[in-house]
Amino acid sequence: MSYGNFAQLLEAHGLRFPPWEAGVPPSPAHAVEGTTVIAVKFHKGVLNVADRRATAGNAIFSEEAEKILKLDDETLIAIAGSYAAAFEAVRFLQHSFKYYARSQLQELSLEGKLSEVSRVLSRALPGALQGIGGFLPIVSAFDREKNEGRIFFYDVMGARFESREFGAAGSGAERIRGAFEYIVRTKGPFHKMKLEDALAEALLLLEIAASLDTATGGLRPHLPLAKTVTADGVTDIPEETLRALQRALVRE
Repeated sequence: MSYGNFAQLLEAHGLRFPPWEAGVPPSPAHAVEGTTVIAVKFHKGVLNVADRRATAGNAIFSEEAEKILKLDDETLIAIAGSYAAAFEAVRFLQHSFKYYARSQLQELSLEGKLSEVSRVLSRALPGALQGIGGFLPIVSAFDREKNEGRIFFYDVMGARFESREFGAAGSGAERIRGAFEYIVRTKGPFHKMKLEDALAEALLLLEIAASLDTATGGLRPHLPLAKTVTADGVTDIPEETLRALQRALVRE
């Protein structure tokens, strides 16, 4: 067993991740899916925004879904797609990062974390190809070596790509892709924006996605999620800040 390898530790005890990798995948009937998630840079790091809607087929399953999750103090993951598979993956990744840190007496490098996400996606590929358990994550991290926030997105096979300014995944993502470019070309790059400006733009994009995609919850009636990752760690945007912007954008 490789030192610090959490997946091999599980396999040594007769467990596998994902749990259906060596057997029959779970049934896709009534599978719950998360929808639109957005990541944009700002001058101190990366901002993640997501609606709260989770769907099951053409029904709204929940308006309180958590789709932006903390992997560690310097890494966020935003998830779109199969909710169950994504949460299993997030729990695995959280434990994997902790196991490495405790067994090796040092934190896993950013490259190591990103590779772990790729590994999780590639191992879940058989189910995803059957339309079961597929999900697409956006990983946001603060890179202390470069002293900047970074955004990474993946395809379903685990291939990794880095975005210079923004990323989006989920059913509403394609509908707003051009709007990201419009903002960058008319208002300047996200990475130079103050947090309050980047937040206002990201929430507007989420509301536009909701107006074009029935699976995206938007700003009303439920507040979206918003978190940042900076040199100071992971922080939740206060509810009062989100509510003030929600009222302003809905009025407009």
